[in-house]
Amino acid sequence: MDALNFQDLTGVFSVADVVISLVLSFVLCSAIGWVYQITHRGASYTQSYVHTLVLNGMVVAVIMLIVGSNIARAFALLGALSIVRFRNAVKESRDVGFIFFTMAIGMAVGTKFYLLAVVAAVVICLVILIMTRFNWYARRVVSQILKVQVPNDAQFDTLFDNLFVKYTSSSELISVDSIHGGMLTELTYSVGLKKPSKIQSFLTEIKKLNGNNRVTLIAGYNNTDL
Repeated sequence: MDALNFQDLTGVFSVADVVISLVLSFVLCSAIGWVYQITHRGASYTQSYVHTLVLNGMVVAVIMLIVGSNIARAFALLGALSIVRFRNAVKESRDVGFIFFTMAIGMAVGTKFYLLAVVAAVVICLVILIMTRFNWYARRVVSQILKVQVPNDAQFDTLFDNLFVKYTSSSELISVDSIHGGMLTELTYSVGLKKPSKIQSFLTEIKKLNGNNRVTLIAGYNNTDL
């Protein structure tokens, strides 16, 4: 038996195929991980997630090599992988997109569509970089989350109307929660400030109306994972 050939074992691929698939999937998925790193916004970035992206692409490439064109192997792997349960919640929808991205590249490499894998990785990475660089689809009015605690007996429906007209271009009541055993009511608003420089004045005037209770403005809401 030729030591450098698995033909008798699989009838599908050689050692060269394995090496090319592993190296190419590693290089392409590493590039995808780098694009994810430099385009990520917010506070949810973790190094382990980027490592997972690289490993995901390489493992999928190996799986595609194993499956080949054998239907029986495909169903056997499907049954084996169906018992795996993932408990970690994905905080951002774009993170799911990157997972599918590396899976697609791994599938292309594992099925020996090397040119397709390279072209797809380059083009999609360029699209991601362009969208991030030029801030496509960003809202012109930045929404911020305002949380205000008021006494339980306060008429909050119209309590802050004048302030919102003065300081905000848009405002919407999102939720009303009873806290501290019903002693206080917490109001959550989505607001768009007319002038970010007036934040301190805005919060000070709210405190005058809510009995000096707690007021929280999450100014980085659009780029922060809550």
